[in-house]
Amino acid sequence: MRSTVVGSFPVEVKEPSNFKDKLLNIFGAYDPFKESIRQAVYSQLDAGVDIISDGQVRGDMVSSFSKYIPGFKIEDGNTFIVSKIRRPTGEISVKDLLYAKKLVKEYYNGNVPEGKGVKGIITGPSTIIHSSRITSFYKNKDDAIIDLAHSLKFEIDAIESKVNPVYIQVDEPFLSTGMVNMKVAREAIDILHEDLTVPLAMHVCGTINQVYKDLAKFNVDIFDFEFSGNNVNIGVLEENYNLFEGKKIGFGCVDSSINELDSYDDTDKLISRGIDIIGKEDILLDPDCGLRRAPKDVAFEKLKLMNDIKNKY
Repeated sequence: MRSTVVGSFPVEVKEPSNFKDKLLNIFGAYDPFKESIRQAVYSQLDAGVDIISDGQVRGDMVSSFSKYIPGFKIEDGNTFIVSKIRRPTGEISVKDLLYAKKLVKEYYNGNVPEGKGVKGIITGPSTIIHSSRITSFYKNKDDAIIDLAHSLKFEIDAIESKVNPVYIQVDEPFLSTGMVNMKVAREAIDILHEDLTVPLAMHVCGTINQVYKDLAKFNVDIFDFEFSGNNVNIGVLEENYNLFEGKKIGFGCVDSSINELDSYDDTDKLISRGIDIIGKEDILLDPDCGLRRAPKDVAFEKLKLMNDIKNKY
């Protein structure tokens, strides 16, 4: 049994303080988020997380991708679709993932244990499009979703080839809302998964009781759902696990919606219940969702609690 994170971690933007950083800032070469990545990586590793993220420190889950993709415009914090969606203008997350991977190697003195490492994370095409407003070119969201999937495929392939992550996760929270054409969403995931040699995961937060039959048809290797702050999904999984057999399950076991430490006993009971359903080999423990909104110490303690319980089993 291994542990991971959904992705985001509290951000602490560091202003340039020493001469070197101030000089870099003058020339536009200073990165105020680099320290946040380092803190996120080391916090995850110190807490015992096996498969870590880079902390997703550079912005919200939509604009951090859409701002690099022609066809989108960001105005007053909102994302608009203004023309045909094309391939990204560059690699979006590879640099941060490579830095995170470098930190992992340093943490383990160059000998990273088997099963540990970094995963790549992208926001899925259905979620980005449904979070954006179409102002021109597209008559419907479905066509935009497919074009965006082809665009994001360049990022998926860059992550695979340059980072060699443990796996790649696609975040699609909108799939639980009932607003998405599931056939189109599946086609988009198929585009992302094509010729991929590392496992592909799909994170869907929210209640899945209305969509689990559709979700089970998606061509992914890992399904990631929330179970701690949600008392419905565990029952859905117990009654319908046969639909997900052969897949690994990312098992949200600490509540990311509350900024306080979860109950040890309640979390232990939930994990034990998950193991009974899924089995230790096919379960990945993680928080329900990202931890960005939590205070840094609370985020760390949530991850540590999860991993302390993992080590019991």
